[in-house]
Amino acid sequence: MAERIGSEKVPREEGYLYYLGKDGFVWRTPMKTNARGRKAKVGGEKIRREEGFLYFIDKAGFVARAKMNRKGRR
Repeated sequence: MAERIGSEKVPREEGYLYYLGKDGFVWRTPMKTNARGRKAKVGGEKIRREEGFLYFIDKAGFVARAKMNRKGRR
């Protein structure tokens, strides 16, 4: 089960892919169908990553994380 760790809600627009970048901020990048879009930083909240977790933007628009299942690996 995933847990919300971000307190800032990210508004979404059609034609963009949203992700948590290596710098800890939420970014959006245009999908292949969106030829006019530009890559941009969307969120102002910096998220500190921990090893062993998968970070993503949930349906409500908040940053969430889930424990990765590594099947016996580290």
